Amino acid sequence: TFRLRIHVAPVHFDPQQTVAFPTMQAMSFTHSRLVKVKAGSSVKPGTQPLEADLAESWTQPNDTTYIFKLRRGARWHAKPPVNGREVTAEDVKYSYERFLLPANPNRGLLEQVDKIEAVDRHTVKFTLKEPFAWFLDSLASPSTWIIAKETVEQYGDLKRPESCVGTGPWMLERYEPNVRCTWVRNPNYFIPGLPYVDNVEVSIETDPATALAVWLSGRYDFAPEYGMVVRRSDLEAAKQRKPNLQMQDYIVVFGGITWAKFDQDPFKDLRVRRALQIATNWREVLETNAWSQGRGAPNPAIPAAFKDWSLPIDQLPPESRRLYDFDPQEAKRLLTEAGHSSGFKTTLETTAGYGPDYIDAVQVTVAGWKKAGIDAEIKLKEYGAFISSTIFGKFDKMGGGLFGGWTDPDSYLYRYFLPGQPLNASGVNDPKLTEMIKLQRRTFNVAKRREMIYDIQRYIAQHVWALYGPSVSAVAAWEPYVKNFWPNIGHDYGGRLMVAWLDR
Repeated sequence: TFRLRIHVAPVHFDPQQTVAFPTMQAMSFTHSRLVKVKAGSSVKPGTQPLEADLAESWTQPNDTTYIFKLRRGARWHAKPPVNGREVTAEDVKYSYERFLLPANPNRGLLEQVDKIEAVDRHTVKFTLKEPFAWFLDSLASPSTWIIAKETVEQYGDLKRPESCVGTGPWMLERYEPNVRCTWVRNPNYFIPGLPYVDNVEVSIETDPATALAVWLSGRYDFAPEYGMVVRRSDLEAAKQRKPNLQMQDYIVVFGGITWAKFDQDPFKDLRVRRALQIATNWREVLETNAWSQGRGAPNPAIPAAFKDWSLPIDQLPPESRRLYDFDPQEAKRLLTEAGHSSGFKTTLETTAGYGPDYIDAVQVTVAGWKKAGIDAEIKLKEYGAFISSTIFGKFDKMGGGLFGGWTDPDSYLYRYFLPGQPLNASGVNDPKLTEMIKLQRRTFNVAKRREMIYDIQRYIAQHVWALYGPSVSAVAAWEPYVKNFWPNIGHDYGGRLMVAWLDR
């Protein structure tokens, strides 16, 4: 049995009706996609190599057509209402048509899809509206799970735990709300021999101190924070108690993001946005953070964890690069120039659901703004309410959260900055930026696309279309008897644990 901890419970079990990461984490044990991100000790954190999942192979006859051949003999879990029947092309067609319905806040990920056809029992054809170079990466996202029509018909949606019936490596055996999830090995999983471990028990523990004590006492096989991470502030104690711990440093994909009503005063003035950015003390956020203790990286629009796509801030133009050097006096000068010589008051809506370390970072950020004369009152919302309102722009003046849930760089541009996208919470509508983002999506040449994405990050930094906090450099840790495990960015816990085993 693998034993681990998560800090917040799934909001429910319907991956097509939420963007909440705990739901996607849970689905990674029970469900499959057409393609997935490779896992195991050969995969470097921050890279996303793709491999087959339910699709056995695929071809791309032209820029807008993809044909997938499904694995023969892949079966649904032997649970009602599907009772272990074979997965067919109709299941894939149904899953992605439901994915594209307006109720799914993640639908922007695949909205380039024009039609889906079940060519025969084991062949699915996707036709896109226009070329989309990130299509396969998008299909590997931890939100594109393939679901069964019968479960939706029986339950109306997939929110209840009993509707969590997939094709994945484990089956949900028991869910005790806000206490634990227990998964049991799927004996009919379509990859022979996998998963190696019979059971996975995930404890839901909101308090970091309690979780640390439980881990140190030997009741978890992995460090207790998100991504199997141990806070650096606890690292020495952990090494003393567990001298043979396996460890790996990596930049986590998450970082803070602040949205504001950019079409309203005072935020529509670029000088005000620049003042907010230069008054954001990202170095102090890293220094005071228990995970990082000063280690990490500032983020442009693409999180620094994406080694191949994120633009290092020293490659920004000088006037944008300067905004990453904390300077409250320069912020005051910019505010005065914008007609706010005595600063201004605002509100910042966020949630404590991301844990106490996140709230510490928010308080450091707000304290930096205050030194520049920007007085932001923090308003906390319950996580479920926050994830269904604030992140979609339903806030009064400013909203703050974490960004970093996706494994494809394109989502951080298209889904945050295109007019009409649900997650464009600040209401950005910049025709030049829109055109730049659309052009890189149509560019299959990777080197050219990378340069375009670097240019987009320079442009977003110049116009301060979002305020980004840093990403921490964290330490993943696991017991020496856990073999072939390696951490990576993204919510695919099931994928990474499926190829690992216990050797006690």
